[in-house]
Amino acid sequence: MRPRIPRGEGLTLAALLVWAAGLFLLPLALLAWVGLTAQGAPSLSPIVEVLGSASVRRAFWHSLESAGMSGLGALAVGTALALLIGLTDVRGKGAFVFLLLLPMMIPPQVTAIAWIQALGPGSPVLGWVGLAPAPGSDHPLYSGGGVMALLTLQHMPLVLLLILAALRALPRELTEAARIAGAGPGRVLRRVLLPLLAPSLVAAFALAFVSALGNFGIQAILGIPARYTTLPVLIWRRLSGFGPSVLGDVAAISFLLAIIAIAAISAQLMLQRRLRSQVTGPPAQSLRIRLGRLRPVAEAGLMLYVGATLLLPLASLVATALVPTYGVPLTRETLTWGNFAEILFRQEATIRAFANSTLTAGAAALALAVLAGLTAYFLSRRDVARRRAAGGIAVLGDVSYAIPGLVISIAFILAFIRPLPLIGVSLYNTLGIIFLAYLTAFFAIALKPVTAAYAQLDPALDDAARVAGAGFGRRLWRVFTPMVAPAAASGAILVFLTAYNEVTVSALLWSTGNETIGTQIFNYEDGGYTTLAAALSSVTVLATVVLMAVLDRVGRRLPPGVVPWRV
Repeated sequence: MRPRIPRGEGLTLAALLVWAAGLFLLPLALLAWVGLTAQGAPSLSPIVEVLGSASVRRAFWHSLESAGMSGLGALAVGTALALLIGLTDVRGKGAFVFLLLLPMMIPPQVTAIAWIQALGPGSPVLGWVGLAPAPGSDHPLYSGGGVMALLTLQHMPLVLLLILAALRALPRELTEAARIAGAGPGRVLRRVLLPLLAPSLVAAFALAFVSALGNFGIQAILGIPARYTTLPVLIWRRLSGFGPSVLGDVAAISFLLAIIAIAAISAQLMLQRRLRSQVTGPPAQSLRIRLGRLRPVAEAGLMLYVGATLLLPLASLVATALVPTYGVPLTRETLTWGNFAEILFRQEATIRAFANSTLTAGAAALALAVLAGLTAYFLSRRDVARRRAAGGIAVLGDVSYAIPGLVISIAFILAFIRPLPLIGVSLYNTLGIIFLAYLTAFFAIALKPVTAAYAQLDPALDDAARVAGAGFGRRLWRVFTPMVAPAAASGAILVFLTAYNEVTVSALLWSTGNETIGTQIFNYEDGGYTTLAAALSSVTVLATVVLMAVLDRVGRRLPPGVVPWRV
């Protein structure tokens, strides 16, 4: 006989399922219906029709090409850095991982602007050393190769995180046995570590591929001048140019983009099952290969990489923000704080963007911390029915995270362009629709650390509280919340960091009066206000670093792996 679910738990789980149905299933189902419907009946003709367009086919190929090549590049660079940091005795591992992860937290549109200013003819940093390209020459990043290169740098940290986590999970006995048998580091890497890491390598490539597929900021800022149009940029241009009248056409293209992402994740899961190897023994501290005289060389190489990929673009970004006009050399005479004063105190749109992003990202972070805590509670239960129901919500969150943000935007426009039933209020062109889209797009980020925290708790705690007569609400509040609160706070900060600066989700959902920081940066750069875009980007980078430092401090009290860069 199936045990009866207590009333409080049942109502809470039902509310979670209703929320998941309303924000995950309904928008995506509407997208699929509109994208696969012709004359009121299901049909593949809309997909065939959009693929008959030369511009769609070209954008389709560019999306596959840029995501595939940048995914391979991120896999190669990220794996090499992870092996160097995770398996050797280089010093300052935590600091290096923190710096290597910063590009992932910096908005892609800021990354693109920073690199444009770092390598262009008006580059202040290259100008100081006499290496700036000649005035009037073509910018090296305005090309398909430039798009792929920046996508590689942007998503390399995802690979780094996955491979470092995989290395921590491997039993050390395997590598020690190979070393005792006389195998050198290279042979251990080829014959032991890489085969065991194969599932993680596949997952890392798939994650980098899917992330690059939906990266709107880099593809738009570099791809539009280069006429290298991808599917997200094509969707944005059509909807921003023609408005809701092209929703049917855009929905078909968005559905095509979603299918590519889901196919990539499905292929990843299939390959992981085939490549998985069974290992015995608990995970232990990773192997530490002594580099000897090569250690200073390895550390210098890491510092050079950080300087070239992080310090150079950020220094160029700040230098551009400190001159009156783009292209003017930064000297004591030309230095000005006017651009910062303009964006912080005079531009009403920018001030609104700060307030809107803080409000929507903060509200989404708090809401998702609560929703993730409740979902993770049911995921940790021994009752199969509750665990499966919560597992379904978690799967929907993973799928929504894998689907490009621009596709989420189209789905929410379709779901909420009309007034809501009963109350007759429309969320379209309001901050409300952006907030709800954030709940859908970033739920998986909030859930992961809380699930990890619940997995470390003894189920006997819940049993003891039940025996003592504590109801569901009391157990949740007095027993579990204090224990998982640090992990929930970690997830909330990660959500806030991601949502505060994003442009992919809000690019199609913002309107005048409802700007976000990400869309305002993009609008400045797109409108030719380069120094204002640089100033606003510099402020957002500073805010990102401060928030990451706060998360690092919180992470000292959390289990290993909850805060990614604490190794």
